[in-house]
Amino acid sequence: MGYHIDRPLEAGTTRRDALGMAMALLGGTLAVGTAAPEATALPDDDCLIEYDAEFEEALALGDSQLPDDSDRFAPPSKGVLPLRRAYRVTERYGARGNWQGGHHTGIDLAVPRGTPVYAVGGGTVVLAARSGSYGNAVTVRMPDGHYAVYAHLNRIRTRKGAGIPTGARIGDSGSTGRTTGPHLHLEIRARRGYGSDINPVNYLARRGVSLHG
Repeated sequence: MGYHIDRPLEAGTTRRDALGMAMALLGGTLAVGTAAPEATALPDDDCLIEYDAEFEEALALGDSQLPDDSDRFAPPSKGVLPLRRAYRVTERYGARGNWQGGHHTGIDLAVPRGTPVYAVGGGTVVLAARSGSYGNAVTVRMPDGHYAVYAHLNRIRTRKGAGIPTGARIGDSGSTGRTTGPHLHLEIRARRGYGSDINPVNYLARRGVSLHG
């Protein structure tokens, strides 16, 4: 595909760019012909997550309040998929766009609202709450120092401070936060802070899991 799987894609035409150009052309056509509609719908599963101070503050607070107990869990040598049903990838990791970081920090997996979501790796739940753009979100600190963020959940099924095994059900997919339709935004961070994201596909591949995207 011409890009390193752990690096953002090179700049180019993105789905959002293409939508904008299409709407501009459509707008020009409507101006000549019929009147424009009052509103034009965005794609039904678009992810609009930006850097969100509320989410980052809640995550930092939760992390600081919980001791490092990684020795309670086995290293995540084997992972699992976050979903056990068919999904559609609607935004790849690293896609260039209008995000504050310059690229999409996770991978978006479109599934119906209420689809069970499972932990790709065990660890400690450092955040399980509604927080800004991420909506209802669960963040798990894993023994290898990585953090898994599961965003836009319709329902959270775990709690802050819980120790969970790999494959534990941590919530149900939804469209809370900044999104226009139900999907799971899965983000893997090498450290807690924003900007340390890595490619979830590659992270899971190293653990024997094929996440198509």
